[in-house]
Amino acid sequence: MVNTTLVCQTVIRWLLRLFAATRPEPVEVEPGTVINIWSPSSGPTNENKKPALVFLHGFGFDGILTWALQIPAFAKHYSVYVPDLLFFGGSVTDRPERTPAFQAECVGKALRKLGVERCTVVGFSYGGAVGFELGGLFPGMVESLVLTGSVMEFTESIRRDGLGRIGYETWAEFMLPKTVEGVRSLLGNIIYDLPWLPNRLLKDALEVLFEHRKERAQLLDALFLGDNDVAKPASYCTQEINFIWGEEDRLIDIQEGYDRIKLLYGKATLKSIKKAGHLVQVERPYLYNRILKDLLLSLHQGG
Repeated sequence: MVNTTLVCQTVIRWLLRLFAATRPEPVEVEPGTVINIWSPSSGPTNENKKPALVFLHGFGFDGILTWALQIPAFAKHYSVYVPDLLFFGGSVTDRPERTPAFQAECVGKALRKLGVERCTVVGFSYGGAVGFELGGLFPGMVESLVLTGSVMEFTESIRRDGLGRIGYETWAEFMLPKTVEGVRSLLGNIIYDLPWLPNRLLKDALEVLFEHRKERAQLLDALFLGDNDVAKPASYCTQEINFIWGEEDRLIDIQEGYDRIKLLYGKATLKSIKKAGHLVQVERPYLYNRILKDLLLSLHQGG
């Protein structure tokens, strides 16, 4: 029987090749470490003269599934790069590191190999933490950051409060479901108004989307820091940071974004979207894209 998730992935990738002129490109960062990046078919940014825009996905899905509604909307005016983070899509490593900083190091080196010299980074959820590290490790490359439903670093209080709202004991139990009902619960908690989905579709998703379970559980273990152990101050990242948030986000409450604005001493803004949960760029794509376009225009015009 045909797996509907695989069919959808194939169709989405074909459409993006055709209408957004993007292609997957495995980049060997070092022996044993490969980052797969969907990148412009026209070549490096310095050849096609468009500003570079890097989308970093969250923990649930790979880059293409996370940003499928943004890539074609921005590909006309930007050189769009969509990496698959390690243990998602085609990205793998044989090294033991699992921190967001290591993810950022690998992504930054891969982008450099593709000729990216300057870029704006848009990070969703887990990808936002990776993007923050990317800005700190590669300040000459990253011009600005847009974090969606994300903070710079994830703390124990964020972990505890989020689990309390969704009713789970651990993030691995929630983010790496093993049953059809687990997939339904995952989607129901990240989408504000989830439509009814047949079990067949959820079963197909379960079979395809949750590979590398051991390694992804390790990524989650390495993500959360003690409230008193935040590794880097806001000054670690010198770029302006802009937040976009769904007002009904159950995983990471929007108040976390407002709290981070206070820490960034005027270097941040927050745009909220009504009737949207954690997966805001999929739930309200038209409004999300309009907000992001306005932010990018402001950034590239110097405010």
